[in-house]
Amino acid sequence: MGVEKAREIQIKLMRGLLDLVVMQFLEAQPMHGYQIIISLRKQFGVYFGPSTIYPLLTMMEENGYIKSHWNLENERPRKVYAITSQGTDLLKCTEDSLTHIYRKLGMGATKIPFNGNNTTINDLTSDKKNLDAHLLH
Repeated sequence: MGVEKAREIQIKLMRGLLDLVVMQFLEAQPMHGYQIIISLRKQFGVYFGPSTIYPLLTMMEENGYIKSHWNLENERPRKVYAITSQGTDLLKCTEDSLTHIYRKLGMGATKIPFNGNNTTINDLTSDKKNLDAHLLH
């Protein structure tokens, strides 16, 4: 697979998981919108601009997953976002679901249980290779 195709897939996955990634950032520390944009770029090499990030933050706040407050301590006031307990619960549930999906995808067809027991197709293939090697010697 080419680099361009791999990059396209990465961006597609990031779009679908953007709220999860933002909540992970906010779980580590409260951040303002521009910090989130920069963190996404640094950690994942993708750019999601203000027209993507701020509506997402608004939606997440309306759903109770994050909360915000104005930081007026600097020259420029900034709206700082933090994850809520409801957001932390959602993050944990989503991470568990993604882990489950990843494991299922990682199993692949060769690791599906065979004939209703713990023996897998992969085990049978391995056993056959061992038997073949033994018979040839």
